[in-house]
Amino acid sequence: MQRLLISSLSLVAFGASAYAQSAPTAPDPAAPADPAAAPVVEPARAPVAEPTPAAPLEPAPAAPAAPAKPDEKPAITGKWETSLYGFVEVDSIYDSTQGLNDLAGNAAIPKSGTYTGDHGQTTMAARNSRIGFRLNAPTYNSIKASAQLEMDFLGNQPPGISEASFFQNAQFRYRHLNLKLETPVVDILIGQSWQLFGWQGLFHPNTIDIQGVPAQVYSRAPQIRFSKKVKAGDFSVELALAALRPVQRASGVPDGQVGIKLNYDKLKAYHTGGGSGTSLDSAAIGVSAIGRRFAVNEFAATSTKDVTANGYGISVDALIPLVPATKEKKENALTVIGNFVTGAGIADEYTGLSGGVRQPTLPAPVGGGAAPVYTPNVDNGLVEFRADGTLHAVQWTSFMVGVQYYLPPSGKAWLSANYSHLSSDNAHAFGPAAAVWDKSDWAEGNLFDDGSDATNYRTQLSGFLIF
Repeated sequence: MQRLLISSLSLVAFGASAYAQSAPTAPDPAAPADPAAAPVVEPARAPVAEPTPAAPLEPAPAAPAAPAKPDEKPAITGKWETSLYGFVEVDSIYDSTQGLNDLAGNAAIPKSGTYTGDHGQTTMAARNSRIGFRLNAPTYNSIKASAQLEMDFLGNQPPGISEASFFQNAQFRYRHLNLKLETPVVDILIGQSWQLFGWQGLFHPNTIDIQGVPAQVYSRAPQIRFSKKVKAGDFSVELALAALRPVQRASGVPDGQVGIKLNYDKLKAYHTGGGSGTSLDSAAIGVSAIGRRFAVNEFAATSTKDVTANGYGISVDALIPLVPATKEKKENALTVIGNFVTGAGIADEYTGLSGGVRQPTLPAPVGGGAAPVYTPNVDNGLVEFRADGTLHAVQWTSFMVGVQYYLPPSGKAWLSANYSHLSSDNAHAFGPAAAVWDKSDWAEGNLFDDGSDATNYRTQLSGFLIF
């Protein structure tokens, strides 16, 4: 079964910027006139007198202290820096099929010939609105401490609730919640942030679709990460190592991730990730890997032991400025992002990916009766049993390419297009063939105009107020 998503042209607007200009300084009325405009007069010379002893100076009487006003308090200046950021997003989406939410992710698309596959739906939501805080402590002994708190309204909702509850009483959740210590030796991050796998955050595509989009590695997790950036002229190398929350709650072994990224700091790419974050980034190529261990209760009605399997993943990512940009010149900038991922047992690194695979059913007891129910202690779609009781990790391979072109004369309007492909070599080995899909293709195009009203020629109308 193949899964196909096609998006057409889109237009989105950002909030306007405010400018302030200082007034020219007024001349000092007490300042002397231009000395070049007046004649120079030599003062008369007086006869030199013999110096006389100076009289002792009497101390000046102290001025009476001004009475303090009871409502006045001393000014307090804090050394902590706090910044507020985020955006308000309102989405209006039309789908030609039914079943997808505002966050489509990698959910299965209903097939043509079914009721949901032949009927469309309209969705209106503001769940992707976001608010965040950054806190920076004063530097102490060359150590800089900071924290990040970022939340949105895309949290998990209980099953079976009404449509009004799902979209109008959205669940508040945290995206990033971490603290960071930057030292001369190594940087340490503790808490929930982007996963190191895929060097996430830097290589995200430019799209107004709610991320993660099909075949995009897009995930955050609690972690302890150690990283170091080393500069050598115009080049810099980043090395990172992280231990993350185990993908399986029943596991005693955390996930391990490692990455290396090469930056060419002299060559800058103008790059927008998602729909609201534009920055000037160095050209970069990153390689990262993930390793994990699964220990699943045996395939039986009553388990007394576990069965183990390993998961792995490799990601290669690139940010390439075909036409570089500078702080002063962004028009005609042309940027390409790309990534390639392959691995097994890594479906959670994507958004909502399972492929429809499921655990097999236990055989019916000898002599008749209902078959017992097997309840695995691992999320579906990562590792699955075959009927012979062997455990296998579900394999996935994906790639994505995105292009961004910033239009003259100012670069405040730009075009972007993305294409992704996702496939699995063994998904059909797990579960009924009618319920499993093993291939996905996604394409879309966007027109962004920074400062104009929002108009959408695709199927989604999105407005942002960025602060």
